[in-house]
Amino acid sequence: MAAPLVSRALRLGKHHIVRHSQNVRPSVCLLIKAQQNHKNFAPVFVRTQSILSLFEWIWKSPPQDLPYSIVDPAVVSPMRTVPDHIQRPPYALTGTPPPKPKDVDIKDEEAIEKLRKSCALARKILDIAGQHVKVGVTTDYLDEIVHNACIAENCYPSTLNYSGFPKSVCTSVNNVLVHGIPDSRQLENGDIISIDVTVFHDGYHGDVSESYFVGDVDDAGKHLVAIARRCRDEAIKICKPGELLAAIGYRVQQVAQEAGLFASPSFMGHGIGTYFHGPPDILHYVNNFRDVMKPGMVFTIEPVVVDGNTYPIGLEDHWTIVSANNERAAQFEHTILITDDGFEVLTKGKDEVW
Repeated sequence: MAAPLVSRALRLGKHHIVRHSQNVRPSVCLLIKAQQNHKNFAPVFVRTQSILSLFEWIWKSPPQDLPYSIVDPAVVSPMRTVPDHIQRPPYALTGTPPPKPKDVDIKDEEAIEKLRKSCALARKILDIAGQHVKVGVTTDYLDEIVHNACIAENCYPSTLNYSGFPKSVCTSVNNVLVHGIPDSRQLENGDIISIDVTVFHDGYHGDVSESYFVGDVDDAGKHLVAIARRCRDEAIKICKPGELLAAIGYRVQQVAQEAGLFASPSFMGHGIGTYFHGPPDILHYVNNFRDVMKPGMVFTIEPVVVDGNTYPIGLEDHWTIVSANNERAAQFEHTILITDDGFEVLTKGKDEVW
């Protein structure tokens, strides 16, 4: 699951729109006077009539002959239950995650082995979900598949009740950038769906996502998905001890721009371990952060790539974030470990070679 940016700001006249924290629902946007930090952050706007009118004024209405459907939330079924024997993360009952670590923790061998297991399970369950992607299937059915697979593997679906998220997986289709809630909408021919699976096993989270084609997707959609994967993969390849974390954002933005696409600055990768989201922050755009990679660091790289320069809008469910002018997005994510001489992809697929 992509982490929303923390305490970032974008100037609007004399004000800033300040981003929500990682543990606050993504609809939260506050206008306050503040000193400017980072110019190229995109805020998440709450969808109100005023906001919709603003974007209608900024952009013309989208063409009516789009090769994909514009997605809006449908009916969400009740939250699924988890058997008592499954180990739960601290927020499972309350919906409130514990405070994030203040500093990056360097994992020891025991932690790394447990992370390898949780990440391998996340990969396995994502692959199971991917096999069920086809025209006519609802995203709620995909949630059921992921939920049951988690239980079968004796792990907890990390998104379930994380800050109140009501489902066991994120399913983001077409114009939904991130945090799509599985619901009664059926997948349609030409859709692109991003499935984001995170599991909690033996005290550790593993996080992975991929984008999938539904039926026949147009060439522009295929290009979008290919570049989203390349953005992630090219960023991973530069990882090694001593490299700047900022180099990830430089590489992601470079790959996206060279392909004529847009790497959204509104969502970041994150450290992961016994906690779902924590330091270091992994920004997917050009930045000047000076922190460096060190052996034992574990974090996600998960750029959201869009086929247009857009602002994200948070919907009324307090989770779903869509593009302002219905642009499509694709996302690929891996959890990686920094080793003594490079990196290890903990969530790699069976056909991936690193």
